[in-house]
Amino acid sequence: MVSASADATEPVVPSGDGGFAASEPGDITRLRLDIAYDGTDFSGWARQPGLRTVCGEIEEKLSAIVRTPVLLTVAGRTDAGVHASGQVAHVDVPTAALPDDPSRWVRRLARFLPRDVRVTGISVAPEHFDARFSAIRRHYEYRVTTAGYGAQPLRARDTVSWPKIVDLDAMQRASESLLGLHDFAAFCKRREGATTVRELQRYEWTRDGDILTAHVSADAFCWSMVRSLVGAALAVGEGRRTVEWMTALLDERERAASVAVAPAHGLSLVGVDYPADEDLAARNAATREVRGPIVPGCC
Repeated sequence: MVSASADATEPVVPSGDGGFAASEPGDITRLRLDIAYDGTDFSGWARQPGLRTVCGEIEEKLSAIVRTPVLLTVAGRTDAGVHASGQVAHVDVPTAALPDDPSRWVRRLARFLPRDVRVTGISVAPEHFDARFSAIRRHYEYRVTTAGYGAQPLRARDTVSWPKIVDLDAMQRASESLLGLHDFAAFCKRREGATTVRELQRYEWTRDGDILTAHVSADAFCWSMVRSLVGAALAVGEGRRTVEWMTALLDERERAASVAVAPAHGLSLVGVDYPADEDLAARNAATREVRGPIVPGCC
């Protein structure tokens, strides 16, 4: 989870910390930003020269308000086409530039930001808060419609059309078989030096009429993991693959060519969880520990 190219859609580790060059430690205050966006017309979260990105838009407008360049650190980068209703970032700003109530900047930013991105909350972060390292889990949802006419026009930007008959029970059994701490290499695009060991804490499918929603939660995700999990489950639902095939993918140590990556626009980051304030420092230290490979048959 270190960098995202134009076709990556899961959160990856951001490079560098949010902030600016302060002359003294007391010169800065860390803020937490809660963010929502429609990712359709963005080239992802991460700043990229010459491309329109979520991070780029917010940094530009916030830097103008603060009157000094600022950098955001995000809980999980999303890539082109992926949405968010519960994204979290932090930024270090000059204390002297802050209003008495930082939440006043929410309304001010709303006047400058484009309609497809909103900062929904701004607050002074507790000591040791880090949007990336402090997070204990991320929550994603993936929306699919099996309606023969496709997605409803008002939801076409965040719902994938899948006009096929699927066995939701089989999809659920296959998804539940992946829960726990595993090496998800078969579901991740390879990145040199990055671990693919993750703890999948929730993978559940729900139905509301023609709408199927995958609810996926983990301590972290590697590159393309959620979309690959969804693609594999849909293959099981269609009867092209078995529950046993999906479970056996956990034994793979390379990206599995048999796993299709679901389209980006069905995916949304809907929440990020953090521990109690007094546990933030310990969580930061634990997150920075690199997990080793899982030995088959061990533990």
